This record gives sequence, C-alpha cells and structure tokens, in this order.
Amino acid sequence: MHLQESGEMYLETIYILSKNGKAVRSIDVGEYMGYSKPSVSRAVGLLKKGGYVVADADGYLSLTDEGKRVAEKMYERHTILTKFFVTLGVDEETASEDACKIEHDISDKSFEAIKNFINK
Repeated sequence: MHLQESGEMYLETIYILSKNGKAVRSIDVGEYMGYSKPSVSRAVGLLKKGGYVVADADGYLSLTDEGKRVAEKMYERHTILTKFFVTLGVDEETASEDACKIEHDISDKSFEAIKNFINK
C-alpha cells in the first residue's frame, strides 16, 4: 500500500505522541492534528489495513515496524529541514511549517545532501 502524505502525517503524529512514553489513542491524534473524530477514525482504519498501525483491546495505537520506519523517516526529515531553514535565517515557526510541506515530496538524494550539509 502506497501511503499518501496524510498517512505519513498520521504516522509521524503517532510517533511524536508516543515518544513521551504515554499510550496514544485516536482522540490524542485528532487533538494534536486538529482533525475530527471521523477523519481520524477513517485514517487510522486505513493505516491498520495497510499494516502500519495496530490497536489493542483498549484502543491504544502502536506503530508496526513498517509504520515506525515511515514515521521515523518523516520525523527526521522534518527535524533536519527545520534546522536547515533556521540556518538560512528563517524563523522557527515558518521553518517548521515549510519543513512539514516539503518533507513528503523531497527526494532521498536532495534530503541526504541537506542532511550532510547540516551535520557538517
């Protein structure tokens, strides 16, 4: 299953919310992203069907290995691109917003070049 940008955003959100060690529910994802319950429910259902997310009996969400791989990739891209734009003089808020737009479309080759530049 090929993920759309929105699916990548949901996975990244679940990853970010789970980084603090707390269990993540669909309602947490909706609140974080500013989406309605039905929208989140539909998206999470598609992510489950695609093998990216599982839910336990209490409704707590966990990323599968593949879901975690995609989420970590998006999170790294977001973080590095934000740093890159801030390095260029862009304010943190705008840098983060622009990184969010670009992280889904940038090629691996271009991203790696930016990552190498930032890490020097």
